[in-house]
Amino acid sequence: MSGLEIRLALARADFGLHVDLSLPGRGITVLFGASGSGKTSVLRCVAGLERARAARIVVAGEVWQDDAAGIFLPPHRRALGYVFQEASLFEHLDVRGNLRYGLRRSRSATAGATLDAAVELLGIGHLLGRAVGGLSGGERQRVAIARALATAPRVLLLDEPLAALDLPRRQEILPWLERLRDELGLPMLYVTHAADELARLADHLVLLDRGQVRAAGPVHEVLARLDPPVLPGEEAVSLLDACVTALSPEWQLARVSFDGGELWLRDSGLAPGSRVRLRVAARDVSLSSVEPRQTSIQNHFPCVVEAVAPDVHPAEVLLRLRCGGAVLLARITRRAQAELGLQPGSRAWAQVKSAALAR
Repeated sequence: MSGLEIRLALARADFGLHVDLSLPGRGITVLFGASGSGKTSVLRCVAGLERARAARIVVAGEVWQDDAAGIFLPPHRRALGYVFQEASLFEHLDVRGNLRYGLRRSRSATAGATLDAAVELLGIGHLLGRAVGGLSGGERQRVAIARALATAPRVLLLDEPLAALDLPRRQEILPWLERLRDELGLPMLYVTHAADELARLADHLVLLDRGQVRAAGPVHEVLARLDPPVLPGEEAVSLLDACVTALSPEWQLARVSFDGGELWLRDSGLAPGSRVRLRVAARDVSLSSVEPRQTSIQNHFPCVVEAVAPDVHPAEVLLRLRCGGAVLLARITRRAQAELGLQPGSRAWAQVKSAALAR
């Protein structure tokens, strides 16, 4: 499936939104930034709910807006699904009735099959006869997502779909969103300012700041930027794609390997061969000029310092490390940097105190 082209300008009360993006045709692109940075405005313009100027919006090869050519498709003619913060289900209809409403809006002959797949992927088959008033927040949002998919859209727009949920309900729905990402060949634009959702779901990342695109690209690459870091201060993290290669029943640990080394984590029940995404906080990475020995930090591997940048507090710096084919961020004090003589090009050993599955 071809990708998305989004070029637009839109005046706001305190800033102007200017976006020029070429995005992948599958997976989740996260639009990330502080509240008021323009994330939802981008979604509304893609949906045709707001009309940007000097715009060109192309989805899967279909032109939805091209001001230079005088083209503007109204929202009802755009093959999209839209999921809002609130599920906004029809209270007088049961779950099945809400989903059938989505089918009636579809212009696709494959919409029925798409809806069946969505019901299966989202695990809501047992809810079809239920009144929506009796659903939990997480169940309501899964039904809302399935209803959006019932239209057989070419793109799924999700505007902070978990923001109205408490932490247990957010944790409940995240695995279902992962299933959609991994099993549907469909591009999704996902708005959030939650770092955990970004780390867990994003394939591609767009960083917005007061209407301007500050960075865009594969999530691993954008998170590793230092100019400026996407997640500043204590939130700075790196993501590693890894594979479970061994289990240690004696120590209740799992060994995961990535392109650059291996780590031992708590065994969470994953089978050998499982692909995982790891989240490593910059505060949990330390450095040594020699290979560490006789230390409780048993995850360590050689690296090269690629870049050094000031951190939020003047006593600390943030370093980008190249470990084989992977990149890590490390936060250390300026004093430690000076004593170890760490500069771009320096060789060192990275020590990872803690890493976690991104979930």
